Amino acid sequence: MERKSETIHSLNQLLQGEYMAVDVFNVFISELMGDEYKKTFQDVQSHHRKNISNLAEFIQNIDGKPHENLGVKGTMAEIKLQLQLNNKGDEAIIKKAIEGETNGINMAEKVLRGNLDSKSRDIAGEILHQDRKSLDQLQALM
Repeated sequence: MERKSETIHSLNQLLQGEYMAVDVFNVFISELMGDEYKKTFQDVQSHHRKNISNLAEFIQNIDGKPHENLGVKGTMAEIKLQLQLNNKGDEAIIKKAIEGETNGINMAEKVLRGNLDSKSRDIAGEILHQDRKSLDQLQALM
């Protein structure tokens, strides 16, 4: 039972990161000037939305409760990001997105190194794979 609780906690950490990514990409997209950049950022955001759906469903299927609210922490991070990006230009936004995606990958790798059963490891691995593909898309913009 304790292991299951630990697994649900780890997957919820991953879920929170995915929610934060969707919120942050809303900020990025609103600040970008180039339409070709917006399209790539929307594709990346779409991957994060899919990850949220898959993770939340999986957590429910193992009798857990997905934590689907970022709360004050997420709101504060979003405000801070908006202030940092205000009129900085597309290149600065792309760099910030690459930094965020890299942090998300590091978090997913940390979760994967944890004490997960094989099905949980598979879903975390799939999210890591998607996040790496997103990072590649963003790096291609530089």
